[in-house]
Amino acid sequence: MSQSRLDLFVDRMVSQRACLDYAAAAIADVPGPVFELGLGNGRTYHHMCHIMPTRDIFVFERAIASHPDSTPPEGQVLLGDVYDTLPQALERFGPTAALIHADLGGHDRVKNDIFARNVSPFVEPLLAVGGLMVASDRMYFEGLLEQPLPEGAVLGRCFIYKRVA
Repeated sequence: MSQSRLDLFVDRMVSQRACLDYAAAAIADVPGPVFELGLGNGRTYHHMCHIMPTRDIFVFERAIASHPDSTPPEGQVLLGDVYDTLPQALERFGPTAALIHADLGGHDRVKNDIFARNVSPFVEPLLAVGGLMVASDRMYFEGLLEQPLPEGAVLGRCFIYKRVA
């Protein structure tokens, strides 16, 4: 039996929180910034600010439309298309991101998968050794290893990848 859209949404939110909380603890000793790919309303950005208050968190977004309480400072935002801003970030930061979180997809799973396949090669080089990638969709990396989900995350609603070398 299929789930209601509300149940799918709840599963995604619960999974994001569980995975981000896990990731914040797992990268505690990994130096480097945190990248939020896609701000949307700003809920996950706001949560990451609470669980990682000493980290620099940079947001990649086409246009800011977040809740005022969840809007990052201007200097922490890279505005534009990710196919432009991710390569710019690699030039600026190098492979230093301790955590990258992405919730970039829409409501069409086929389109989300195509997008994930296309954007994965732009995301992978940004991650530091020991760093984690948390994504709402399956990603396609050559050098990152998929990790087991933490307790509370719903299988298939969030994915975690790690750069081990």
